[in-house]
Amino acid sequence: MSELLEFAIIGCGRIAQRHAEHIHNKGKLVAVCDVVKEQADKLAAKYNAKAYYSIDHLLDNEKSVKVVAICTPNGLHAAHSIAALNKGFHVLCEKPMALTSYDCGEMIKAAERSNRRLFAIKQNRFNPPVEAVKRVIDEGRLGKIYSIQLSCFWNRNRDYYENSWKGTLDLDGGTLFTQFSHFIDLLYWIVGDVKNVQSMMANYAHKGIIEFEDTGVVILEFQNGVIGTINYTVNSYGKNMEGSLTIFGEKGTVKIGGQYLNELEYQNIEGFRIENLPEGNRANNYGTYQGSMSNHDKVYDNLIEVLQHNAAISTSSFEGLKTVEIIEKIYKAASRS
Repeated sequence: MSELLEFAIIGCGRIAQRHAEHIHNKGKLVAVCDVVKEQADKLAAKYNAKAYYSIDHLLDNEKSVKVVAICTPNGLHAAHSIAALNKGFHVLCEKPMALTSYDCGEMIKAAERSNRRLFAIKQNRFNPPVEAVKRVIDEGRLGKIYSIQLSCFWNRNRDYYENSWKGTLDLDGGTLFTQFSHFIDLLYWIVGDVKNVQSMMANYAHKGIIEFEDTGVVILEFQNGVIGTINYTVNSYGKNMEGSLTIFGEKGTVKIGGQYLNELEYQNIEGFRIENLPEGNRANNYGTYQGSMSNHDKVYDNLIEVLQHNAAISTSSFEGLKTVEIIEKIYKAASRS
């Protein structure tokens, strides 16, 4: 039996609770850190870990820790990941990897310099219908892919952004970074890199609440000639409505839908049918709102297999960089009303 890996968590907000739960089930949570003393103390007490209030203090003192999970605001991911990598820790970084592709590149260089692993979280890849459709495409069952449509219709109200780093340009970055980067990742994973982008954005319902758009429409041309659209908003009335991906190919059409890409809603494939899909995990529930499917357990399973048994990494830091690069292209191309 393999020895339990020891972990630390930097940032003790909502998503850290999910990390702590999986670390407790699969390894050992040794230390946590947050500049808000009460948050660090509360999480530390729950898992019998040591609380720190300075990242440098934790990194200098916790020599038995192998992996640091970065759960701080988006705009701090790069600085905190690089600090941990430079001190010789492996890093698991929450999404988005960073807010610029330059920062992602600096994180990757830090990992290479220190000969440590940098894991990026891309949990939607583990949704059963997403895995099944990816397999069908890889086997060539859809033939040539013609076009793809991504719809992200969620609700984020004033309360979600109140007294929070969310909604700020420097720490949040934008709706595509915080709400929908997992969905953008799937476009890269399934279709490939993006060549050209056109986009329009507006802030309709969150003026004075957030510093960026709450709605956007995007047209994409991929390097391989596939065209696609993204239609997204956080103005779905009252609750999340849909997170869906529709793929039109030479030999078939499939739609993954539900609120979180958790249901195979439509399939018509020449000579083939996807059947017996296992039920996926529930969405991350944060009380007043829900996030993406909760597949962090599979992320941790892979991380442990990589570090202890030299398994293949399921979501590389390079792919994390590519997601950020695509989001950058979308924002750079945007006309705003």
